[in-house]
Amino acid sequence: MSQSKKTVPPYGGFEQGPIRPPSEAASLLIRLTRNCPWNRCTFCPVYKGERFSLRPVAHVKQDIDALHRHAVRIRAAADADGRISRKDLDAILAHVAAGDEAACQAALHWLGGGMTSIFLQDANSLIMRPADLIEILQYLKDRFAWVTRITSYARSHTIARISDSDLTAMAGAGLNRIHIGLESGSDRVLQRVRKGVDKATHIRAGLKVRRAGMELSEYVMPGLGGRELSHEHALETADALNHINPDFIRLRSLAIPNQVPLFADYAQGRFEKCTDTQMAQEILLFLEMLDGITSTLCSDHILNLFQDVEGKLPDDKPKMTGVIRRFLDMTPQDRVHYQIGRRLGIFNDLDDMRQPVPMDQVRRICRDNGITADNVDAVIEEVMKRFI
Repeated sequence: MSQSKKTVPPYGGFEQGPIRPPSEAASLLIRLTRNCPWNRCTFCPVYKGERFSLRPVAHVKQDIDALHRHAVRIRAAADADGRISRKDLDAILAHVAAGDEAACQAALHWLGGGMTSIFLQDANSLIMRPADLIEILQYLKDRFAWVTRITSYARSHTIARISDSDLTAMAGAGLNRIHIGLESGSDRVLQRVRKGVDKATHIRAGLKVRRAGMELSEYVMPGLGGRELSHEHALETADALNHINPDFIRLRSLAIPNQVPLFADYAQGRFEKCTDTQMAQEILLFLEMLDGITSTLCSDHILNLFQDVEGKLPDDKPKMTGVIRRFLDMTPQDRVHYQIGRRLGIFNDLDDMRQPVPMDQVRRICRDNGITADNVDAVIEEVMKRFI
């Protein structure tokens, strides 16, 4: 029997969770679960101190109904380019019932992204009973028949326990992309950061997603092994991905804000953080070891030093590794300039250093703040914490 047919607590109103992948910025967010069922990863600042819970299917459906009411009116008022006039917007907002404002705002945000994709929140939607998740997926497709993509985060540990037939049924009901935080393929790294999964399970889960016919995005965290395990982290992560051949490999560099459990190890010297240069060397080794796969590599996170290390394997590997080699071949002072320019949003890539105005701005910032090769990584660390 599905959740929707059980006695459920009163509906508390429309909900959305705190995060989604960068690639889902344009997606409509539908909250199926609250927080993270594992919530022990030492590098993760999200959900700490929050209790995990499954939302009743009936409540999720009420959220979907609320979003549908607004989405239909908004689509009807928008022009062919997805724009809506101030007059029509005011008319829509004037008819929003009390308590329904959040759903209306979510639908309006969705309009700006084209209204074609949906992301299921929070950290691990596939932990729901397969029948309940399939019921929600079918309801979504019924309400939003024009949607072309429905995606979700999932843990490898959870995927590995779902039957192939249930995963295939989820794909058939409309779930067509899974985001997994692989982070590392090294068992020692995974154990130290309390990821709750090993390399073999990561590989098994990734292959199951691919067999089910869903796209797979695997997230890799450069720097997670620290200085001690950097080499192993690069080699073992590349090896795991060579077995999986995901559709997307997404880089998300390690940062250590003060509130994460890993910060205590870092502050007390048990974890030695890689410098940007060491992390660049690690990413270069990782890329060099990727072999026999056709994944698209993406550097779509603000924490990444190299936004332009992106491309389709294997053809674009020389271009991607070339970017990193070019950085490593710079003088120490030029590397400092790029690090500061990139982290402050002045530079998007290495070529921006050839532009006189932004380059002069970066030189002035470094000079006025006494930023040198000796202290740049400490400065960068504080800058990165602002984005967590």
